[in-house]
Amino acid sequence: MRLFLAILICKLSRAAIRLLGRGGTSLPGKLALRIHPHIIKVLSKGIDTVLITGTNGKTTTARMTEKMLNDAGKDCFANRSGANLEQGIAIEYIANANAFGRAKKKYAVIECDEAAFKKVCPETCPKAVLVTNIFRDQLDRFGEISETINSIKEGLKNSPHTVLCLNADCSLTSSLAIDRQGKTVFYGINEGGDSLPCVSDANHCIRCGAVYNYEYRTFAHLGSFSCPDCGYKRQSPDISVSKIEYLGRDSSEIIIKEGKNEFKAEIALPALYNIYNALAAMSAAYALGISAENAAKSLSGIKSSFGRMESFIIGESRIKMILVKNPAGCDRAIEYMSGSTEKFDAVICLNDAPSDGTDISWIWDCDFEGLFENESCSKIIVSGTRARDMRLRLKYAGGDESRMTIIDDDAELIKAVLALRNQVYIMPTYSAMLKLRGSLAELGGKKEYWK
Repeated sequence: MRLFLAILICKLSRAAIRLLGRGGTSLPGKLALRIHPHIIKVLSKGIDTVLITGTNGKTTTARMTEKMLNDAGKDCFANRSGANLEQGIAIEYIANANAFGRAKKKYAVIECDEAAFKKVCPETCPKAVLVTNIFRDQLDRFGEISETINSIKEGLKNSPHTVLCLNADCSLTSSLAIDRQGKTVFYGINEGGDSLPCVSDANHCIRCGAVYNYEYRTFAHLGSFSCPDCGYKRQSPDISVSKIEYLGRDSSEIIIKEGKNEFKAEIALPALYNIYNALAAMSAAYALGISAENAAKSLSGIKSSFGRMESFIIGESRIKMILVKNPAGCDRAIEYMSGSTEKFDAVICLNDAPSDGTDISWIWDCDFEGLFENESCSKIIVSGTRARDMRLRLKYAGGDESRMTIIDDDAELIKAVLALRNQVYIMPTYSAMLKLRGSLAELGGKKEYWK
């Protein structure tokens, strides 16, 4: 009876909220969990779940994985809205069930917040767990990196039969396989990159504290690492990129290696980090019995997730939105923007809501200096609740204050963006992204983020 009531309340409240034009991605799940605290455990039985966690890339990787499963005939559901806390995940399992709890689809791709993982993983008993990477992020929520690692380890403790998919190039992520029983699928890139210098979150060995040696780096602390003292090192990947043939503004072309088999793949998204996301998704699909070669075929048709390298064409305005929330991700966005050969305008929106992280000290570890190393960046608009902090950071990065404008009003910001004629790059934190994305989507005829 409790199960029936929890499902009913969730479905009705979600429908009512959506009639009001809102997502209904949290409250209905909270209500259901209050009535039936273990509703995820009940409704996930018999479903092959891929649980995706990690600091950066969860949403895009989940969309890639979802497409790979659907293209392979494994009809799945997913939390496409990015609502990755327990209540948001509960909503999706309930949406996949009828009033009596019977599942409609037998596969699920679930993005999960790192802090929520230790509770969600035992409830879902996933077929595969994919950990994209681990970086310093939202110190007010996650604390030190060790807290994130321990949270994921706690979640995996009672899941010995789960296939673990790990980034071989991330020394922090790879450490999750140490002393673990069960199958692990590693993925990675077998050549270095030309990324801008940035702060590393893992200079020292996680096992003994010695300074790592690197054969090469891709970016941040990712690369072919090894410890000269204890011998901890990068594992040989099961699925890897042996060569990056093309890395463009809108796509990339790579050579993928799976065992002795090599094949070419096109990713319809730009940037090196999306190559990592593609490899991550392939490893999850591989864990569910799909060959890497078949999974890779889906990458040429992938579309950007909401707010993540998402493009908008509104009248004469060309806008690309790139979500930022920590130094590693922000540096990748700056690197992408700075690689432009045409003039562009930048809009940086810094908020300090709980979903953004109330501690904004991370902006001082980002390479904003990279924005001003060439003359491509024409104008900068700064907005958000901490706009003045951002303007100060840009000043110290070498920015010309006469080219910077602070706009506090959201409506005025949209008006100013649409008046720009260069390519516009918007770098918002999460809460700013949702608001701006909503306005731009309405003007550009796009769907709401939860659809």
